Amino acid sequence: MGGSFTGDGFGARGFGGGRGMGPGPQLADAFEQLRGMFEQRVGPRAGRGDVRAAVLALLAERPMHGYQIIAEIEQRSGGAWRPSAGSVYPTLQLLADEGLIESEAAEGRKTYSLTTAGRAEAEAAAGKAAPWAASGPGGPLGMGPLPKAGIDLAHAAAQVQRTGTPEQVQEAVNALDEARRRLYAILAQG
Repeated sequence: MGGSFTGDGFGARGFGGGRGMGPGPQLADAFEQLRGMFEQRVGPRAGRGDVRAAVLALLAERPMHGYQIIAEIEQRSGGAWRPSAGSVYPTLQLLADEGLIESEAAEGRKTYSLTTAGRAEAEAAAGKAAPWAASGPGGPLGMGPLPKAGIDLAHAAAQVQRTGTPEQVQEAVNALDEARRRLYAILAQG
């Protein structure tokens, strides 16, 4: 496992100062360090080609709008992959330009569906593993339940830092310290 948190860790100073001061660069550094510790890349990270394949695979099942596609990918990957709107919507436009999908306005939203050519391309790729299922050891995209829980915990700690009172921040620091001690106690049992 590369690196470790040093200094104040998730303490008040580790998240960029006190109440009212946005999370500073320390927060971004802490998240990147946490993510780096958990992500042991086994294969390539989800990329643009994966978004394209995912969109085609999902639209082969049923018509959807863009945010349904994003939510469905996130749900099917167990939260390990949530493509941004900035990658999904350009992909949808590209697929439309290629004649593989078409859109229809319904209830104020564009709903996308496959054309005949799009259905043929989706069927040709049907034998391959779905992009959200691409994984190494531990689950979707190589992220198992422990790394996901750690990242979720870091997000919750950041929320407490942003919106909590000084007393709530200290209570969160105490809870994180206790959680760290308990994790090491689990290892000591083995």
